[in-house]
Parts: sequence; C-alpha cells; structure tokens
Amino acid sequence: MAKYSVVPVDEEVHFGEEEFIVSKTDIKGKLTYANEVFCRVSEMNTDEVIGQPHSLIRHPDMPRSIFKLLWDSIGSGSEIFAYVKNMSKTGKYYWVLAHVTPSLDENGVVNGYHSNRRVPNRDKVKAISKIYKQLIEEENKHSNAKDGVEAGYALLMRILEEQGKNYAEFVWSVGE
Repeated sequence: MAKYSVVPVDEEVHFGEEEFIVSKTDIKGKLTYANEVFCRVSEMNTDEVIGQPHSLIRHPDMPRSIFKLLWDSIGSGSEIFAYVKNMSKTGKYYWVLAHVTPSLDENGVVNGYHSNRRVPNRDKVKAISKIYKQLIEEENKHSNAKDGVEAGYALLMRILEEQGKNYAEFVWSVGE
C-alpha cells in the first residue's frame, strides 16, 4: 500500500447487499473520488485515499495477472467485471464483484476510470479463490515480477480456453 505498511489479518469487513462501493481514478489509477462506503470498508477517510493509487487497497492474495487483464481491458476502452479481494487499512479483507469502466470526456477520450463494487456471491468467491491461488502460485515461480504476471496471465488464458469461455463468461459462470 502506498502510505501504509499493512500486514493482512484473517478478518473480513462486511458491507450491505444494497450498498455499492464507488470510486473514480485518473488514467494512471490515482483515486479522484471515493464514496462513503469505500472509505468505511477500507477503514480510511477521503483525505487518506484521494490522490493515492487505487492499489492502496490491493490484497496480496490477488493475482497480479488479474490486474493485468483488468488494465488491458479498460485501457482498450472495454468494461470488465472481476472478483477482487481488497484489504483495509488495518489488514482486514473484503471481497467485491467489481464493474470497472473507462470514463470519457466530451470528445470520447478516456480520462479516467469508474468502478462500482457490490457484495459477491459467496459460492463464487470460494470457487474464484481456488483459481486465484493457482495464478499466484504460478506468478511466484518466477523471480522477475513481470515474468510472473505474464505466466499467471498465460495460465488464466489456458483455464479459459479449457472451459471454452471468454473472461466475461467465466466470471458469470464461476462456481456453477
């Protein structure tokens, strides 16, 4: 995390089924907006998050290859849905189903990104956790982080190919 040295703890932060975590970033991924739910669940206030990289809440259990896929998708102008495990300021975790989209200016040029997150289905989280563990294990086999991300990404693509699905189809069907 950018400002904090946080050790993950095995304690979950919950938010309501009817609530949405909302954030906006600039094109480099620095937070420009965070709603009250984002701040409450991440255990930070807006002064602590605005201007910081969105990776401020990245949990070490998240494969870097999933973020590569996310950035590749939104960088090309596409939306993406993804299961993400985040970490609060005190090291607690929380799972979300994230919907990330590019934000466009009046000329249709990407000028940032917008993300809405909701409470995910627990069965799907259990299934995705197993896959994420495989991706992290693959990433960790490589001493070079970039090589690890590429290897994890290649493994994810193989998993998708074996299932005959693209990533969007995979996200909606995981755990079924």
